[in-house]
Amino acid sequence: MTGIRTPEQELARFRNRLAVAGVVAVVCFALLAARFFYLQVVRYDYYSTRAEDNRISLVPVVPNRGLIMDRNGTVLARNYSAYTLEITPSKVADLDATIEALSKLVDIQPKDRRRLKKLMDESKSFESLPIRNRLSDEEVARFIAQRYRFPGVELKARLFRDYPMGNLGAHLVGYIGRINDRDLERIEENEDSANYRGTDHIGKAGLEKSYERELHGTTGFEEVEVDSGGRAVRALRRTNATPGNNLILTIDLKLQEVVEKAFGNRRGALVAIEPGSGGILALVSVPTFDPNLFVDGIGAQDWDELNNSPDHPLVNRALNGAYPPGSTFKPFLALAALMSGKRTPGQAIADPGFYDFGGHHFRDDKPGGHGMVDMYRSIVQSCDTYYYRLANDMGIDLIASLMGQFGFGSRTGIDIEGESSGVLPSPEWKRKRFKRPEQQKWFGGETISIGIGQGYNAYTPLQLAHATATLAAGGVMYKPHLVKYIESAKDGSRQVIEPQPVKTIPIKPEHLETIRRAMVGVNKEGTGARAFAGAPYLSAGKTGTAQVFSLKGGKYSAKINERLRDHALFIAFAPADKPTIALAVLVENGGFGAQSAAPIARAVMDYYLLGKLPAGMAAEDPGAEAPTGDGGGD
Repeated sequence: MTGIRTPEQELARFRNRLAVAGVVAVVCFALLAARFFYLQVVRYDYYSTRAEDNRISLVPVVPNRGLIMDRNGTVLARNYSAYTLEITPSKVADLDATIEALSKLVDIQPKDRRRLKKLMDESKSFESLPIRNRLSDEEVARFIAQRYRFPGVELKARLFRDYPMGNLGAHLVGYIGRINDRDLERIEENEDSANYRGTDHIGKAGLEKSYERELHGTTGFEEVEVDSGGRAVRALRRTNATPGNNLILTIDLKLQEVVEKAFGNRRGALVAIEPGSGGILALVSVPTFDPNLFVDGIGAQDWDELNNSPDHPLVNRALNGAYPPGSTFKPFLALAALMSGKRTPGQAIADPGFYDFGGHHFRDDKPGGHGMVDMYRSIVQSCDTYYYRLANDMGIDLIASLMGQFGFGSRTGIDIEGESSGVLPSPEWKRKRFKRPEQQKWFGGETISIGIGQGYNAYTPLQLAHATATLAAGGVMYKPHLVKYIESAKDGSRQVIEPQPVKTIPIKPEHLETIRRAMVGVNKEGTGARAFAGAPYLSAGKTGTAQVFSLKGGKYSAKINERLRDHALFIAFAPADKPTIALAVLVENGGFGAQSAAPIARAVMDYYLLGKLPAGMAAEDPGAEAPTGDGGGD
């Protein structure tokens, strides 16, 4: 039988429960108060900053990219503003359906879709990627009216890079392209990530890449107040971006155009230099390409055409192409012979039309030979036999040592990336080049071929022009450069790129005069006389023909495949007494230097010295029948 509870017992139990509940409530409120204290006092700074960050967004202000102009102010690279339609893939539920719907408002081509897919493969899903660039005003209006239907799609005003000269000077100017993973790594290595926030493009080639830091500028920032949905409410504070600096080049764009037109449809390169400063007047590589194709991401068809073309238009032949110099090597070897005492100007040899070495006949380009040949005639008439014998007398070590002083086999240090070092042959080079012991041995017959600019000799047109400019400057070698001065975007002040003398080669004036006189003779009475007939100025030059395919004693004729024909070369400087321009010309598979390369040099000299524009230069057929030796005729 259960006991009956009295009112006093019930009251006590109630009070006990109330006390427990009160304690629990006090503890809970204490915990809540402690939490409030922790959040509001202890962690105030942290959460205040977080709240402010949520309220205020930092938006990067992308700087205007600097301009690139030639020495006369002609613009080669500029910017313009246009609208672009962009998609953030992570914010779009059905990308294909969205693009299909957009295509009814904006013209979206298959190439635009392919480019977007490529960009998605290279980018992060939360990045905004362009589906269409350069929208018309009508397209902009149509999209704005329907914008609510497309979450994750936005319209942005962006600056676009434009190359108004198109193909002209493309290899030296280069181009920009979208930033990829490799570019990001480079930016991070340079600790420049903050300066590239909001930037989508970066220099990829040419001056655009070499002078990226100067051209890019400094990114600014804008503090924008946003609502809970992330929409901008008002601008609070702005730090303006600093535009990139402008590049003013040493290049004369009109001269560049004269050269490119003179080449016509032929392949090759030309480099023209101011001997007294190292400033590049023209740097031509043909065929060329349109850099505008690369700005927004080149299409697959355009890329295939450029990349798979047998003419290799993307290769900068002036810097990257390494070719045998042929007989343009002879004036430098003759000067080296004078410097070393291996020859005197009047020392002559009898040329029977060949040079016998170890039972092998190294043939001269002229059957029957040139008779008695001294140094002057050896250059004017381009006598191979003279240089076969000279190379054997000097030996490969002395040749390599003295020719290296003129920069052969070394990079010039020009202010643009991608330069090849070429090959200045020597026994040491051969030991490093080949793996098998039997391949590493240097043979005497190889030295003979080196004497006429054949064999392992391989130099870039830039190196050949650089050496010619050094010769024209009396042995003073200047570092070649393309930028004349850098113009500040802030105040218009100019940082002049001063000429940088690299070294002075110790050459006796009388030795220089011997070579100069002989090179003048080339254009007056020798192999270059036809091209320079009637010129009102005195010029010095040397023709060259570099063998591509051995005819093994056969005759050179038009039946030879065009790609197997000899390369045509020519070096020159003018006026001969006080040179203001020095150059090297290469015409790939052009045949003979006097026939294909020298007329291009004449057109350059006529324009630069006289302001005379060529009426038009028809490419001569280099396949006309003519004799050839181990080095080919000039």
